[in-house]
Amino acid sequence: IPEALGIAPGAVFLVCLIICLVGFATSHPSKLLDLNCALLSICFMLFLGFTDDVLDWPWRYKLFLPSVASLPLLCCYSGSTSIVVPIPLRSWLMQNGKVTLFGNLIGKLITIDTNANGAIVNLGILYLLYMGMLAVFCTNAINIYAGINGLEAGQSYVIGCAVLVHNLLEISANSLARENHLFSLMIIMSFVGVTMGLLRHNWYPASVFVGDTYCYYAGMVFAATGILGHFSKTLLLFFIPQILNFLWSTPQLFKFVPCPRHRLPRYNAETGLMYPSTFPCKSHQYTWLKTRPHDTEMANMTLINLCLQILGPMTEQSLCLVLLGFQIACCAFGLWVRYYVAQFFFDE
Repeated sequence: IPEALGIAPGAVFLVCLIICLVGFATSHPSKLLDLNCALLSICFMLFLGFTDDVLDWPWRYKLFLPSVASLPLLCCYSGSTSIVVPIPLRSWLMQNGKVTLFGNLIGKLITIDTNANGAIVNLGILYLLYMGMLAVFCTNAINIYAGINGLEAGQSYVIGCAVLVHNLLEISANSLARENHLFSLMIIMSFVGVTMGLLRHNWYPASVFVGDTYCYYAGMVFAATGILGHFSKTLLLFFIPQILNFLWSTPQLFKFVPCPRHRLPRYNAETGLMYPSTFPCKSHQYTWLKTRPHDTEMANMTLINLCLQILGPMTEQSLCLVLLGFQIACCAFGLWVRYYVAQFFFDE
């Protein structure tokens, strides 16, 4: 089965984006710099992903190089670095028109808008640092939440559709950032289109594997749309499964617990079912993570293995459907939080 076939939809995506550039730049000349920077960052990650499939980069490079790739996005970012403070937290910063003790302490790092009575704070360089870390997270989050047919392309397709819906809702509502959402919509429509074609071939039983090439390029597409579309905080609501997978994987990723090279579920050829993959350990080790204290092996700490532990062994196709169903539910929850719950915590 061909591997690293993410290079094919990545190349088609770049061609689509360059064609869109001609028409979009004519009607929106102010966005030409943003589009070129997005192209540069996505091209860099597409190249990095392909070289990782060929050369198998160490993890330290996989964390460092996406930071470099995000620099063009941060350099051309012209939006605000201020955020709106949730209503329940504003009294922590200001009371009766005066800055509180906590406000004075945190004011050494950020700027509190006293004219807004603590409703707005300017994070400055901290906000740019957050967006840089967002780019690193998006590219690696998809890469570590993978390993079964259809999951990488499937989760990216679902997230892409959620971003698409968010952009359409903001455009139809004539929001102040309408032009930014139009720009984001142009990028994400091309991405959803090529991912749909890839998913057809990557679905179980897969005829192609997407490789790290697709994971990195997809992550940077999401980072570019979120940062340049000025909804980088909303974007994280669509990454709830990836965030949970990262948090659950933290003990292994940071070597508190042994981390094998591959943590994919184990396939039993006789039953045709997937089982949680494990690593050996001594009976007295990692008792804080074990369900049975005297076990001499532990399941690898990924959301995929956790799903198999909770729901039991299942076929690869069924496992992928369950995980994608969870992704759809989380994206729907994110849209509900953004458009319904948020009104109770923020001003209109």
